[in-house]
Amino acid sequence: MNLTAEQEAVRDVVREFATEQIRPMALEADRDETFPEEIWDDLASMDMTSLTVPETYGGYDADPVTAAIVNEEVAYGMLSVATALSVHSLATSCIASFGDETQKERWLPDMAEGRPVGAFALSEPHAGSNPAEMTTEARLEGDHYVINGDKQWITNGQRAGVIILFAKTDRTDPTTVTQFLVPADVEGLTVGEKEDKLGLRASDTTSLHFDDVRIPVENQLTEEGRGLSAAFDILTGGRIAIAAQSVGLAQSALDDALAYSQEREQFDQPISDFQSIRHKFAEMATQTQAARLLTRDAARKRGAGTADAAMAASMAKYFASEAAMAVTNESVQIHGGYGYTTEGEVERLYRDAKITEIYEGTTEIQKKIIARHLLE
Repeated sequence: MNLTAEQEAVRDVVREFATEQIRPMALEADRDETFPEEIWDDLASMDMTSLTVPETYGGYDADPVTAAIVNEEVAYGMLSVATALSVHSLATSCIASFGDETQKERWLPDMAEGRPVGAFALSEPHAGSNPAEMTTEARLEGDHYVINGDKQWITNGQRAGVIILFAKTDRTDPTTVTQFLVPADVEGLTVGEKEDKLGLRASDTTSLHFDDVRIPVENQLTEEGRGLSAAFDILTGGRIAIAAQSVGLAQSALDDALAYSQEREQFDQPISDFQSIRHKFAEMATQTQAARLLTRDAARKRGAGTADAAMAASMAKYFASEAAMAVTNESVQIHGGYGYTTEGEVERLYRDAKITEIYEGTTEIQKKIIARHLLE
């Protein structure tokens, strides 16, 4: 799929930033489990925190293919940063798509500049893949909603200044899921400790506890009962973003392995001369490029509003995340013992890759969606 001149320019600029600014600090951020705020501010200055903000509110308003390119290249540097960016973009998408004029003017210009950071609170401890089973409730009392419940696996949980919350207006009725906008500094909201994770360790993944949190009715984003359909629509874009990040991760692991294989010698020759290694590279490069093309096809369909955009997004997310796991695994193998140590990049890439098969809908959920579209 050919890119426009502007898309190629965006790709080159973000790749340079990822290579020269993000990658050099990635190991330290991963080891310290600290999000690199200076990198976030640099991304904001490049207009990357406004990808899904309309130009009217100071945003970049990128088309889906351009947004996928940005996600791929940022993930080439570090997945934790790309994940934080994509979730922030989910939050701005929700406000841009479902908010009224007052809500848009209140939040989008500042979020376009990177602060406040956005979070997306859909999953719960016992309702991850089936959000209709959520128990968080927003009960209407006069001119306020009173929120009680728990959310889990929230990216940007500690950093967020605004939360897009999904809750039922009647806990016993699965058809009442509604979308709300919740400032992070409201009384009664408790942010949990950061999860100690296998990968994505620089990302602040937390729980959120709502204890009689009161928000005005003006903070309601969708009509009562329209929250799940809104979430699924927004998650189509989210899955394309994760697919793109998987591609960036795979490309990063492939490039590392290519460079190492030409430096590392065994039996008086670079290991890149061995046919077994060359075959690995052929497989890794093919998987990465196939994932990239699936992802960009899904992004193009999302932009065109075609009926099969959601299926294409699930196909891309399913294939690209498994490609990321396969390619990072082979990169570790090519690096040998050095690939297994925490001093190199590929060990981090391998640990990070696993989450791409889980968040924004597991591989099994993507297959379910694809099959449903085929059969219906």
